[in-house]
Amino acid sequence: MKNQNTAPENSLSAPFVYPNMKIAFILLITCFAAWGVAANMTDPLVKVFSKIFTMSTFESALVQFAYYGAYFCLAIPAAFINARYSYKAGVLTGLGLAILGALAFYPASISMTYGFFLAALFILAAGLSILETSANPFVMTMGPEGSAARRLNLAQAFNPVGTNIGVFLAATLILPNLNTASAEERASMAPEMLLSIRADELNSVMTPYVGMAFVLMVIWALIYFMRVPKSANKVNVDEVQKIDFVATLGRLLARKQYRWGVVAQFFNVAAQTCTWTFTIQYVQETLGGTEASASDYLQYSLIIFLVSRFVMTWLMGFFRPAVLLSILALLGSALCLYAVMVPGVTGVWAIVSISACLSLMFPTIYSIALDGLGSDTKFGSAGLVMAILGGAVMPLIQGATIDEYGAIASYLVPAVCFLVVAAYGMFSVKNTTV
Repeated sequence: MKNQNTAPENSLSAPFVYPNMKIAFILLITCFAAWGVAANMTDPLVKVFSKIFTMSTFESALVQFAYYGAYFCLAIPAAFINARYSYKAGVLTGLGLAILGALAFYPASISMTYGFFLAALFILAAGLSILETSANPFVMTMGPEGSAARRLNLAQAFNPVGTNIGVFLAATLILPNLNTASAEERASMAPEMLLSIRADELNSVMTPYVGMAFVLMVIWALIYFMRVPKSANKVNVDEVQKIDFVATLGRLLARKQYRWGVVAQFFNVAAQTCTWTFTIQYVQETLGGTEASASDYLQYSLIIFLVSRFVMTWLMGFFRPAVLLSILALLGSALCLYAVMVPGVTGVWAIVSISACLSLMFPTIYSIALDGLGSDTKFGSAGLVMAILGGAVMPLIQGATIDEYGAIASYLVPAVCFLVVAAYGMFSVKNTTV
């Protein structure tokens, strides 16, 4: 008898999601939104910690190094969890670790030390790394292979719902509660007064993260009790016993489509993180104003990102994903260069518009790189999540550029990153059918 999860790969009439996976698909969408909240609540922290602890942009950019560095460190362990147990086990493990990291913001706010906050961020992001390594391929297996790219783009379209919530929380609960005192004024304050101001500011940082921990607990419980078909969640004992990491790595690296996909993902995440992390600095340098008012433009960026995700998912019904990837990466680089050469109101809106270009990149690179990997998909997924290290490395370079040349010139960094993504898109157009 034919398996109920079998469908013609390229059939237009094939179901987008298998009927017995719909509830699981809907619940996983909440995970995509959840890590969007965490990531984009974290972006403004570079500016926040720079002010609270009176440090350079490079030093405060260690926030992103801790966050995305955790993604790099935990992706391979996540792949072993998925291979040994199941995608569902990976999702639950990731959510549990993220809950611990979010709760750690409470003792961090009491200690009032930068290192403690970095440690809490690392634990939070470690959980999200496992979650993302598990959820992305899980979504891809929930329907016909021919619609995997569109299905992943649809699920990822709910990620910017979370990003908008994250920026909104930062803009309403964190940024307005920063004391307006400058670095010079803080340096001249009595130690007791400075300590009191810092305690209030760090308490504002802690509040939304601890609140998020309780939301993640609810999501964890719902996913724990969700029913997943045994065919999609059972452990293949023979496959587990035959795991050979070295051989798997060799097969993955032998595939140009995958190998260069990891490189492209590194620079895609780098471009995204750089663009959003330093939007506030760019706006303040060109238009002036407070951190809270400048954060409005980051919110506009993420609204555009949200709308564009759904638009791009629709366009993929008419155009090859690789073609769209190439065009939007080139446009993203052009917008960065415009912002550098024409600073001011139009430059700010160029930075905001970059989010439309970013909207389809992560899931599209992900699905192109994993196409046809078969049993190597779980470890292939881990490699693509490890590529998120780009979000740890490149913001440090852009932060150092800001310290030396200013926020305007620093957007040359994401401009270069987009060109690498464009090159992968053009490679994929010529060498793949995706």
